[in-house]
Amino acid sequence: MYSEQAKQIKDNLPMPILRGEMTAPDRMAATALGPGGLQHLAREGWLLVADVLTSAHCQVVSEALAPLLAGSRRCGARGLLAVPAVAALACAPALRILVEPALGSAAAAVRAVLFDKPETANWRVPWHRDRLIAVRGRREVPGFSAWSLKDHVPHVEPPIAILEAMLTLRIHLDDVTSDNGPLRVISGSHGEQASVPAGTASSTIITAARGSVLLMRPLLLHASSPAVRPGHRRVVQLEYCAADLPAGLDWNQRLR
Repeated sequence: MYSEQAKQIKDNLPMPILRGEMTAPDRMAATALGPGGLQHLAREGWLLVADVLTSAHCQVVSEALAPLLAGSRRCGARGLLAVPAVAALACAPALRILVEPALGSAAAAVRAVLFDKPETANWRVPWHRDRLIAVRGRREVPGFSAWSLKDHVPHVEPPIAILEAMLTLRIHLDDVTSDNGPLRVISGSHGEQASVPAGTASSTIITAARGSVLLMRPLLLHASSPAVRPGHRRVVQLEYCAADLPAGLDWNQRLR
């Protein structure tokens, strides 16, 4: 299931991240993404799967990412597929068995981002959909718009068909509680292109334990408030897609 590049990355880690054999957490995740789980994901646009990673695995990834959060106001980082621990995690069986039933075996990780909410960078995220992808270079291609640079990497809004073919996995490295700025979602909003709702009464607050994984369609409306009790609330967001980009465009990072 690992590509040769991912095998080399994985073998050089300080400890293995769920090697090829299916562990008990793997089997639990596979069960969660059975027909009922896939139906929930298709209908609601999200699915929370518990106990995908152990505390030890979360600790390895957290330690690998610690230098990226150094500094009093750092609340995240991009380009994480270049970090060996994250690259291996993105290709690990425990995550592939969550991705492949929804996207197929050709799915590849195409972006990885870290989010945190420490006291010195306790941020609010307004209601939005994840519409941008990271690409290797800018080319004027019909259907691709809203070009921008983020950390010197070109980002662009692709056609809806590409976004609908993507799946986001949010890996919780810490417990997410009602007090530390949990994600809020509007269930079912990924299937409609309505404007951002004026109120939030219909939103669902997603709390999660360390090691759990939230599957989410990028077009799902989501937001989060500042933490009431700020502290580490580290989330690695992995984005997957099985599609190639057209007309000479290429993903900035791609790993499977």
